Amino acid sequence: MPKMKTRRAAAKRFNKTGTGKVKRNHAYMNHMLEHKPKSAKRKLRKSTTMSKSDVKRIKQLIAYK
Repeated sequence: MPKMKTRRAAAKRFNKTGTGKVKRNHAYMNHMLEHKPKSAKRKLRKSTTMSKSDVKRIKQLIAYK
């Protein structure tokens, strides 16, 4: 069976942690930032883990990452 290919678009957006969880960045941090409160922008800076329901699908896309 041939090797799976990594989906490059997904590889640029998601990372795996050492324990196998999937990390992602928050949305809503690209434009119109002057209208958002400073506290909201600060919270959106940090990455977070994917929800459990999406992890299986994303792990297939970034199999070798």
